[in-house]
Amino acid sequence: MKLKFLENINEYDEHAVRLNDFDKSQAALFLQILKDLTTNENAFINLSEFEFIESINCELILRVSETDEGITTEDYQHFFCDLTLEAYAEIIKLIEPFCIKETDAYRILYDLDNPIDFIFSAGKESQIMDL
Repeated sequence: MKLKFLENINEYDEHAVRLNDFDKSQAALFLQILKDLTTNENAFINLSEFEFIESINCELILRVSETDEGITTEDYQHFFCDLTLEAYAEIIKLIEPFCIKETDAYRILYDLDNPIDFIFSAGKESQIMDL
């Protein structure tokens, strides 16, 4: 699984942090990380600290928040994803199908008025078009 920041993904000057290039077993490991995060409301998890996640050009810390802010950054290398427990529960639902069978599908993990999307894409970078 690779973690990468993508700059200017469209004509609206929007960006994305993407997790890609994984199989169903790695998707299941990521799902467990999210479940662990949601059992401790004051928790945060740095995805760069997990062996199965290769950080290409950024670091992403997931945090439980009282409001859904999405992914933010000050330096475009260190990112924070602040979402409510309810939002993380929705992300868990979106990721569950990736744990059942191999796929090249992708999902945008939240729909917020935020210039940085969170993309979960099973395909390898060479297979991903327009992301």
